[in-house]
Amino acid sequence: MKKITRLVSLAALSTLGAAGCGQTQESSNENAVIETIMARRSIRKYADRPVEREKLQQIAVCGVNAPNGMNRQNWEVRIVDSAEAIDSVTAVFAAANPEMVQRDKDFKNMFRNAPAVIAIAVPEGDSGLDAGLMAENMILAAQSLGLGTCCLGGPVAFLENSPEVSWFLDALQLSEGYRLCLMIAVGYPDENPQARERDLGKIRFVDWE
Repeated sequence: MKKITRLVSLAALSTLGAAGCGQTQESSNENAVIETIMARRSIRKYADRPVEREKLQQIAVCGVNAPNGMNRQNWEVRIVDSAEAIDSVTAVFAAANPEMVQRDKDFKNMFRNAPAVIAIAVPEGDSGLDAGLMAENMILAAQSLGLGTCCLGGPVAFLENSPEVSWFLDALQLSEGYRLCLMIAVGYPDENPQARERDLGKIRFVDWE
């Protein structure tokens, strides 16, 4: 019998979106993982407080426990929590991008003002899929530890295309053939942004008849 694909929209579930991945509020509160996922926000204002290295290490360990193709673990992780290094590279960034600094009245540094940043590197030509899975593990781990995060791509482009900050990349001591894929700002939140609406109509079951 010929199979016909029928797409069933889940738009009717939109009323449950704020409750927790399509669950009721009661069940969400009983599931720590779902509660953490639904509570996560991108943070761009951080308290003037360093992040304990024990917590940064725990976040990184959660990252390397992410699923990855054939368990090749084709990634490298570098954690930068030196205020001196962050301020020094930011000074170069600010000089090259004065308009961006002027637009952000709360600007402190190029890593969304966070006191620490985690860099994830992958081999040249890598799709970045595994790095994305790693980053999500880290972001959710940070959320569960009371920390805020913001996934960053802009600083990667600046670091890779600005010879005057090559010293920063050199300090990361990445293996030969590895390049920065993304960075994650980490710190104690100094804001509590509201969740932005998600379009649950993007989700559909594919039924076969």
